[in-house]
Amino acid sequence: MKMTLIPPSLNLNPNPNPNLNLNLPLPEKKRLRLRLRLRKNSKAFTLIELTISAAVASIILIASYACLSAGVASQKMIEPRIEVLQSARVALAMMSADLRSACSLCPDFDFVGEQRAIGDVEADNLDFATHYYMPAQANEGDYCQVSYFVDKSRRGTNMSLWRRRNPHIAPDPLTGGSREEIVPGVRGLTLEYFDGLDWYDTWGDASVNKKTKYTTLEPPNLSGFPEAVRITLRLDPEPGKSAEKAAPPLVFQTVVRLELADVKAPSGGGDSSPGGDNGGQPGQNPGGGPN
Repeated sequence: MKMTLIPPSLNLNPNPNPNLNLNLPLPEKKRLRLRLRLRKNSKAFTLIELTISAAVASIILIASYACLSAGVASQKMIEPRIEVLQSARVALAMMSADLRSACSLCPDFDFVGEQRAIGDVEADNLDFATHYYMPAQANEGDYCQVSYFVDKSRRGTNMSLWRRRNPHIAPDPLTGGSREEIVPGVRGLTLEYFDGLDWYDTWGDASVNKKTKYTTLEPPNLSGFPEAVRITLRLDPEPGKSAEKAAPPLVFQTVVRLELADVKAPSGGGDSSPGGDNGGQPGQNPGGGPN
């Protein structure tokens, strides 16, 4: 009798699945095979995985909503402040341009800066004349009487910075002309004047004539022009809000030098120098010496 040796590594078990009992009836075998196939192909999540996924999704949604809310709040806070910043820049540029070309207002007084207040709001007043003016109509020159002051806005809810301009030589240089609203939402306007040594809160006096010798003001800031003017403008950062919820004002400050303050009027006399024409040249005094 011939015998065949079987290698030990060879598996002769016809049932590849040891859990499958081949002695079961045929219907039971079919159900068992179907159950094993469904278990092999199933890819569902467990309850712990679903709980962790829901928690992570909630954290992401809450963080996204917080970032979005902070962005919207920042936009609401920044946009009005950008408008206020632009308005302040324009107002200070206008005042600086007028002051750099300031000239004598009338024979009685050259430059008038008064200190006043409207309730709790500092509202200084400034009157002068300027050559910074482009003629808009016939019979007008490059001369304009200007006033800067604080008054109620057109809506009447808050204060505004106003400018009065009169391109004609009027009997009363402090009145007449047209008014225009420069900046709304003003919380204060402070003007200070520098004579080369000290700063003053006022300059000149419209109620005192130049020829009057007696005055209560100090001589340095009684007549003539200051060398520089310091402008401090306080604006409401959120003009639409009520006074109870108002934020601290935004403060803008600049110093303007009066370029024409040292320019003297030309004398009407003839030439006194032996050379004949040195006294008439620009930038030289009548004596012909250095300025």
